[in-house]
Amino acid sequence: MPNNRMNKTIAGYHILMILSAVDFRIGASEDAVIREYLVNEFPFRVNLDKQMEIISSLRHDEWEAHFRKMMDDFYDDATEAERISLLDFAIQLTTADNVVTKEENHYLNILFESWKPDEA
Repeated sequence: MPNNRMNKTIAGYHILMILSAVDFRIGASEDAVIREYLVNEFPFRVNLDKQMEIISSLRHDEWEAHFRKMMDDFYDDATEAERISLLDFAIQLTTADNVVTKEENHYLNILFESWKPDEA
């Protein structure tokens, strides 16, 4: 069986994209946060069409399971500082439009409860 693990940078992208989509509104301010993540994480231009295809093919009821898998993939490869950085991007993303929806809060809680940054 092939290893379907994503590297941490791609997994982080998936996490942020799902987090941006859970309220069914992706605004320019949220897009800017994701672009900043990409600039920080990819020192070169990278084609994310395949990744967008994967994310776009997910049904709404598959988002949480995929989100959790991406969290695990990211966690396995990331340092504590990198996890904290992604958590910061996640907070920036969910607060970019000055409204944190119930869905966004749910996914943020999954991240914080799973990674427990305060216990590190």
